[in-house]
Amino acid sequence: MGPERVIGNLEKRFPGEIVEASKDGEDLVLVIRPEALLRIMGSLKGPPYSYKLLLDLTCVDFRRDAGAFEMVYHLYSLDANGRVRVKVRLPADAPLLDSLAGLWRNANWLEREVYDMFGVVFRGHPDLKRILMYDGFEGFPLRKDYPLRRRQPKAVKGNST
Repeated sequence: MGPERVIGNLEKRFPGEIVEASKDGEDLVLVIRPEALLRIMGSLKGPPYSYKLLLDLTCVDFRRDAGAFEMVYHLYSLDANGRVRVKVRLPADAPLLDSLAGLWRNANWLEREVYDMFGVVFRGHPDLKRILMYDGFEGFPLRKDYPLRRRQPKAVKGNST
């Protein structure tokens, strides 16, 4: 199914939930409303679209320009040999989004990384805790408002006895 047809089908199935839809080369790019994430991603994973692989997810801090975070999801369909990029814009003061760990197992660790680096909270995540920084680390180091020279408390090593 070509990108134009996918866009048309999704816009009919999810009226008002797709903010923007375009093509970037052969890739489909969708900007969707946060509350529609689980429904649209579940639809993209199943037939007739079959974007069964979650290649990656990340976050972008646009606060200098737009005052918001943008979650970016990269999906791939082996059947169609095609990609789709799904973007969701979140307010910087309360970045909250549904977890996709129930749809794709690899979303578990990817979401933990975004939580650890940006502070985006994933509702329904099975184990949302830091994955790269130590437990006592304060703040989120990839946010644009994170002070470059901030002093952190020292990591406390556990007892080995």
